[in-house]
Amino acid sequence: MNLNKRLAKPIAKLKSKLNSDFIRNLGWLGGAELINRVFRLLTTVILARCLTPYDYGLVALVLTVYEFTQVLTRIGIAGKVIQADKEKLESICNGAYWLNWVVCFGVFVIQCVAAFPVAWFYHDNRLIMPICLMGTVYLITPIGRIQAALIQRENRLKITAISGTVQLAVGNILTAVFALLGMGMWAIILPRIIAAPLDAIVCIYNHPWRRTKGFTTERWWEIFKFGVNFIGIGMLATLRNNLDYLIVGRFLGVKELGIYFFAFNAGLGISLSVIQSITVALYPHLCAVRSNWVEFKKRYFSGLKTIGSIIIPLVLLQSSLAPLYVPIVFGQKWIVAIPILILICLSAIPRPFFLAATNLLAAIDKPNLSLQGNLLFTVIFAIGLLIGVRWQAIGVAISVLVTHMLVLPLITIWATRYVFGSNRGEPVKEIN
Repeated sequence: MNLNKRLAKPIAKLKSKLNSDFIRNLGWLGGAELINRVFRLLTTVILARCLTPYDYGLVALVLTVYEFTQVLTRIGIAGKVIQADKEKLESICNGAYWLNWVVCFGVFVIQCVAAFPVAWFYHDNRLIMPICLMGTVYLITPIGRIQAALIQRENRLKITAISGTVQLAVGNILTAVFALLGMGMWAIILPRIIAAPLDAIVCIYNHPWRRTKGFTTERWWEIFKFGVNFIGIGMLATLRNNLDYLIVGRFLGVKELGIYFFAFNAGLGISLSVIQSITVALYPHLCAVRSNWVEFKKRYFSGLKTIGSIIIPLVLLQSSLAPLYVPIVFGQKWIVAIPILILICLSAIPRPFFLAATNLLAAIDKPNLSLQGNLLFTVIFAIGLLIGVRWQAIGVAISVLVTHMLVLPLITIWATRYVFGSNRGEPVKEIN
């Protein structure tokens, strides 16, 4: 009897934790990522054996251009839909729908124009066509974006997980088939275009929202005012995520970039997928209790504990096993990439904590502070890369690790203290 009483409280606590929206949504997203990683692993093995380092280098440049232009579509539209007050939601959705189309069409044009100077800068005209074709994804993106944001707002991340899994699974299967057919870099580029409509189809099917107005600029200024800081944050994040590619490709050559790109994706791919799942689940989880300070604080710190319990063991395990699995799984020609892979992989540890702090500031309407933190880190990161490139790709990888380990924890601690230090016990509405 006494034993049952002693166990009752821990069991009840465990049940409560497992029933939370955050854990449940994280479970769906994590499960989806596990399925995706199986497909990606098989695809990566095939690519590693079918593509040359030069092919990888060309793909890295095409995808880098796409990542930079994609930032211009992330102007906080989805974030505003998720965060919007109920009485404003319909008008914001209608305005956001048309704003998405205007923005995405403009970005498509920008990417096509950018293809020419990029090809000139890297002395390879083979970059022009794939860069332009990747831009066609933007002509598909707006179709189901509002429905996708509303699904997240409603904490139905099961649908988000299914949508992402379908799209990535189809893309990875096509990539493997195209690689085996000897299509080189096109084996990576074409499947992304072909699979792009699948996400929109799943989201539209699973949410009843449809636009109720013709073209309108309603709420555009409100959306822009909310999202302007997200543009800066997104641009800085994309610059950081791709700056090492740009520097390695320019100063060390496309072949060396291919080795670095392989190491980055093979080493950090799994961790980044998990990190993405956590941050996608955490933001609506926090926004749902913005008016309840005690619960808001509890959810944030519980989220940090969950992040630590998942990311740290995963990264340490993957890093320690790299010398064993890389030559067996990917082939002997990639052994040279193992030290780079390990260093890049370890840099994943502080990343999700930093993103959690960014979500925290966005949830209390302080994305401008996230922008300042991102700007500081980007400057330090760029300086580190320019110093590290003097010691080839391994020097760049060391710079990535050192800057992430030193700077991101400091920004995370500062943001957490800013929100919960001087406002301890106060309602969220007083700091909005």
